[in-house]
Amino acid sequence: MDETLEPIRQNFVDGMSGISQFWGLPKGMGAIFAVLYLSPAPLSLDELVEETGLTKGAISTNVRGLSRMGLIRPVTRLADRKDYYEAETDFYKAVRSILKERQSSEFDRAVSSVREAISKLEASAGADESERAFLIERLKALQSFFDALDTLSSAVMRLDSLGMATIQNVLKILK
Repeated sequence: MDETLEPIRQNFVDGMSGISQFWGLPKGMGAIFAVLYLSPAPLSLDELVEETGLTKGAISTNVRGLSRMGLIRPVTRLADRKDYYEAETDFYKAVRSILKERQSSEFDRAVSSVREAISKLEASAGADESERAFLIERLKALQSFFDALDTLSSAVMRLDSLGMATIQNVLKILK
């Protein structure tokens, strides 16, 4: 790679690592995505180790997470047994994939635990009223966020059923 471009590339990798950490994901996920996104060709796990400085174990773990979220995908090469990966460049597809994760049973359990906690707090008697009110307020705010995420997820899934060409036409009208 051109040496004059390396600092710019490294700044992008650092920025994506920071964004990843901001969203509660490992910094390595952001770094791996950034390296793959800026790579003109799919990279192997060994190449990702070299490019990011992460261990092969960390690369392997983070690659599975990124793949599950639809942010990267595996690529095969004939007569080569190594695993190669490339970044998803269709951001609508990536967002769709992430929102589909919302449909997972783990997310449903988290939502249920919030609803259950609110219900128990609302039914509790004899508790410190100001602390109880504070907890209810906080949990209802979280429930509101989860409900908004559900609404967004449903809207994206409905848009998906319309097809990409229809969505692009609607977006052109809105511009």
